[in-house]
Amino acid sequence: MTVNIDWDNLSFSLTPTAYMYVENTYEGCWVNEGAFRPFGEIAISPAAAVLNYGQGLFEGLKAYKNHDGKVALFRHRENIKRMNEGAMRLSMPTYDEDKFMEVIEELVRKNHEYIPPFGKGELYIRPTLWGTTPLLGVAPAKDYGFMVFASPVGPYFKTGFKPIKLRITKSYHRAAPKGTGNIKYIGNYASGMLPAKKAKAEGLNEVIYLDAVHDKYIEEVGAANFFMVKGNTLYTPERGSILKGITRDSVMTIAKDILKMEVIEKKVSYEEVLDADECFASGTAAVIASIGHIQYGDRVKIYNNMNVGPVAQKLYTILREFQHMQREDIYGWSKEIII
Repeated sequence: MTVNIDWDNLSFSLTPTAYMYVENTYEGCWVNEGAFRPFGEIAISPAAAVLNYGQGLFEGLKAYKNHDGKVALFRHRENIKRMNEGAMRLSMPTYDEDKFMEVIEELVRKNHEYIPPFGKGELYIRPTLWGTTPLLGVAPAKDYGFMVFASPVGPYFKTGFKPIKLRITKSYHRAAPKGTGNIKYIGNYASGMLPAKKAKAEGLNEVIYLDAVHDKYIEEVGAANFFMVKGNTLYTPERGSILKGITRDSVMTIAKDILKMEVIEKKVSYEEVLDADECFASGTAAVIASIGHIQYGDRVKIYNNMNVGPVAQKLYTILREFQHMQREDIYGWSKEIII
């Protein structure tokens, strides 16, 4: 099959691929009767738990093609671990780790024509887990659906790898302590749409959220984790109500082991951020996004003269080398998929 896609102008938007995977529980248990089928619509009750009470979550990962045409997945076992942590928080059944790996790998094979050439983008993969039981009262569903689809994508931010502009918001909070901010719960994302829309209308790319208790400590950049550099030390907000980022963990490991930086997880105040040498965000979609401008009230801080920060550049280069199998995989992060 020949795919007609303009690889040079890919954005982070949906381009349907040939196949998706669908599986459902029976009386609350997975019965291994899932199937790959052409990408298309699904049937779901208007009273489904996911539609009425938001009982659902998703994951995000990518398949990468290197300069030799080889294809790899990056740390995809971490995605199922995180998905299962979220499932338990939302009273949903967990999914078998090995089966998840098999499904993801086969989905890549079936959609391999949609993987962008080296340097043009990646194949973004979206696993979802939803409560499908029709119900009226607030309660966990009895049955669930697991679905995975994919799309070729380009850069998450339209600026590409150019520095982004952000505003620290005190008008909105992303998550509450002991809530669902640390999992990829679907309801976490809708609340960020209005703040992001307002920021973009002012020429910014996104907002930085503060914690809901003190309104002082950095949480996340929209849907990405936050990092700050001061001297030879890399700081990132400590875990709690922020997402357990797989890219975040990879960045911390690379900074510590390869760049020989001190890496500290702690409460990072906005005052510290406005005095930092460099800041950047990380995530599966964004990879690493250098921050060139942060606005807080009437104050504006410009980093590195709106150029990509040196630490962000090094981390981005090394991370991409791991993802594209261009560097010795000392951590066992990547798995080549034989097409």
